[in-house]
Amino acid sequence: MMNKMDELLTLQEQLIANLSKKERYLLTQIDWSNRLIGIKGARGSGKTTLLLQRIKFKLSKEVEPLYASLDNLYFLENTLVSLAKEFVLRGGTHLFLDEVHKYPQWSRELKLIYDQFPNLKIVFTSSSILEIYKGESDLSRRAVTYNLKELSFREFLFFEKGLELPKLEIQEILSNHKDIARKITAAIGKPIKDFENYLKYGAYPYFLENKDSYLQKLTQTINLILELDLHAVENMAYQDSRKIKKLLVAIAQSAPFTPNITKLSERLGMSRGFLLNAIKLLNRADLVIELYKPTKGIGALTKPEKLYLNNTNLVYALGKQNVEVGALRETFFANQMKNLHDIHLAEKGDFIIDRTYTFEIGGKGKTAKQIKNIDNSFVVRDDMEVGSLNIIPLYLFGFLY
Repeated sequence: MMNKMDELLTLQEQLIANLSKKERYLLTQIDWSNRLIGIKGARGSGKTTLLLQRIKFKLSKEVEPLYASLDNLYFLENTLVSLAKEFVLRGGTHLFLDEVHKYPQWSRELKLIYDQFPNLKIVFTSSSILEIYKGESDLSRRAVTYNLKELSFREFLFFEKGLELPKLEIQEILSNHKDIARKITAAIGKPIKDFENYLKYGAYPYFLENKDSYLQKLTQTINLILELDLHAVENMAYQDSRKIKKLLVAIAQSAPFTPNITKLSERLGMSRGFLLNAIKLLNRADLVIELYKPTKGIGALTKPEKLYLNNTNLVYALGKQNVEVGALRETFFANQMKNLHDIHLAEKGDFIIDRTYTFEIGGKGKTAKQIKNIDNSFVVRDDMEVGSLNIIPLYLFGFLY
């Protein structure tokens, strides 16, 4: 009779049997030599596939890996520590643990495994909501963490069309955007059409399964984040997660949104403290982006000066008929910069990046009037394939990762 670990190994083989070879950007950026690696990211961004691809395509044949999702029924009767112990006794070397936030004692047991089995390498994934350093056992000295963003426009073109185009640094785009745009246009044909498709359904890899039902699936994913992940990570009551859902819908209806905390708390029936904490949770869940001016100190109770939905697909899923083109442009730009660069709201113009480069985002007819006489300032437009001078096509900022 097959024992429980053999069942996990059999499941692993089934999962990797038909695995796509199309890799997310992070697979080659992680330093896999570390003993304890955490990968955080939004639900649906491809964390599970990344673990399985590492097992199937990147590990040598001498290595003994095991993949286990912590919502597997196995963990109703077995602990993480007992799994690791049996796995090491059987010659296991690499343990891949998916969705650790589904397991109540995850941080304490990971610390024990790390300390007890010095030759075992552990990689774990979690919801982006999870603050791993706030677990009851501080893993900050042990774990190296990475964040898996949604698909960039560059990755979308690879997943959708098989086009392998180079990743760009922001300085390359600013100094050489005309030549870069000509090369990309020659490779793609009509980038604007592909870019419009990306804005609608290109942020999460599961668009490949079915584009027609993509927004419906994205809406279901949002519900799972608010109902399951918030409960698993924050032990949040159902009625509180419903309040947070009301807040998200309110933001979606008028994003980019300048929050009036007093009015909003009255309208939604929330205290100021709950509302500010709820915004922080939505930001950690990769559902919204909080932005501030660069002069402002950001404390726990500081209200953000502007709120965007985290990506343009969320605008389509939550905004329904209320999709405003200006909001799409700014949301895309903020999303592609987030986690890669220091992004703030500009005093003049829309955004300031790395406290150095000022950007005014717009469409046809957008001029540099608002950013006149500002050093290192650029106009970014969504209606052009190739720019000129300091006017840059918006889609180029989808090649940063």
